[in-house]
Amino acid sequence: MPLESHHIIRFLKNTANDKFNSDLFDLLIKRINKLCFEECQIDRIQCTLTPLCTKRFLLKLRIKNLLPLDDLPKFCYSVQKNIVMRDFRGKTVVYRPFDAYLYLVDFLDIFFHGDYRKLNKFISLQKWDDALEIFDDRIKNRDENFRYTLKGNYMIFKFDDRIHIIFIEEKYVLCNANRESIVSLELLGAICEFYANIYFPEVKVKLVRSEKVEITTILPKDIISKISQDSVAAENPSKLDHYFWNVFHEDLESLLQFCKAIHLEYDWMGNLLIKLGINLETNNFDEEGNKMRLRYRDLRFLLNFIQRLYNEFYVIWL
Repeated sequence: MPLESHHIIRFLKNTANDKFNSDLFDLLIKRINKLCFEECQIDRIQCTLTPLCTKRFLLKLRIKNLLPLDDLPKFCYSVQKNIVMRDFRGKTVVYRPFDAYLYLVDFLDIFFHGDYRKLNKFISLQKWDDALEIFDDRIKNRDENFRYTLKGNYMIFKFDDRIHIIFIEEKYVLCNANRESIVSLELLGAICEFYANIYFPEVKVKLVRSEKVEITTILPKDIISKISQDSVAAENPSKLDHYFWNVFHEDLESLLQFCKAIHLEYDWMGNLLIKLGINLETNNFDEEGNKMRLRYRDLRFLLNFIQRLYNEFYVIWL
């Protein structure tokens, strides 16, 4: 049997081998550096179209560990920045730059070019009044179509259907968040509140004892009372009956992949409350039997469910 990854992992976990770990990591670092700085970048077409590390994960490794630009493969990083910029401007790209990491200053250069130096200074120094004044001016007076929110260590931007997360202390940005895992309950709650404020302001979002985020949506009594009490047999049932007899239970089953709990109850007015409890883990498992982390795309699936209920069965009641 050839040497495989699980052999190395087992070796590293054995404390008796600690004295050899540094040698092993030295070999790994040398191999990574050779791959990044020599083998991949020497062929710029290959580096652009099919980089030797899948989805440029070695670039992400360097940025998320706060390495400076001098310690990055510069052409590879320039490709990443250029693809994010072209995608933002609606130009043709060789691939969609989902989950692309950039330094803060480069993100600001792409999305807020005329003000990026001032914004980089204000955000780095956390002069929020000055930074937010620029963002608000671009929205109100320059007809720029984006939303944003500031919460703790995170600043969240929404351009069309794309989400970008500034990690303030770390000074890097996750662009077009999709398959990356959500890193904290604070960020999870901030995204839920952000979407609620935009799309379904009556839906309640709260952090419960630093354990989970709870989202409560309402199906009004007047809507519930119109649902047929018997299974729908007609060929052309109403939209309401079709959804709640044929689709609603399937939606709830799908949500169980991502929710720690789903609780349905009636309030004192006879409205149906649907409470979704979510944290950083899903109920899906990886190949090793570990629970998978909640990703941005998982959260989007959940928020789309809430938005559908709100738009189709709540707003019409207001």
